[in-house]
Amino acid sequence: MCTNNGVTQFFINQYLFNMKTKVFLFTISLAVAGMISSCGSDSAADQAKNAAKAEVENINAGKPAADAPAVPMGPTTTISFDEGTEHEFGTIDEGDVVAHVFKFKNTGEEPLVLTNAKGSCGCTVPTWPKEPIAPGETGEINVEFNSKGKSGKQNKKVTLTANTNPAQTFLYVKGEVTPDPNKKAPATK
Repeated sequence: MCTNNGVTQFFINQYLFNMKTKVFLFTISLAVAGMISSCGSDSAADQAKNAAKAEVENINAGKPAADAPAVPMGPTTTISFDEGTEHEFGTIDEGDVVAHVFKFKNTGEEPLVLTNAKGSCGCTVPTWPKEPIAPGETGEINVEFNSKGKSGKQNKKVTLTANTNPAQTFLYVKGEVTPDPNKKAPATK
């Protein structure tokens, strides 16, 4: 058997370079998306840049992403939501806290394991079952939105990570926040 280690190494290096490039571009896309959908925090752009930089450094060092939620290994299952994955909370006043319960069912043949649920910002907080959900059983994910400091149209996303295909499912809470009439407008110079 004749092998050419130089040619093999060349293709391995090409593959690794292409993967690093793809992950870098994906990370930059996430950073830009994070800046666009931030909760109004001035430091969101800096946080996104730092996260993207750390991600690229981890890739170059051959390490997995630090913030990447753990995707369960093993068999996958399916999930369905009784009333869909979006909830319109209507019009609320600034400072109000609203919550919605997303009811779901494990429609697959394996236990459903939710490993993470993360809101698009600190104003959106999900709580989810930490124990596996048996096939045919149901569960609930409570999503709370705090409108303090918000006004206008709101569209918040919760990312669920589970042993499903695809591994991430998205929930959305949407609505309109009426500004607090007692809140003083910032002074102009």
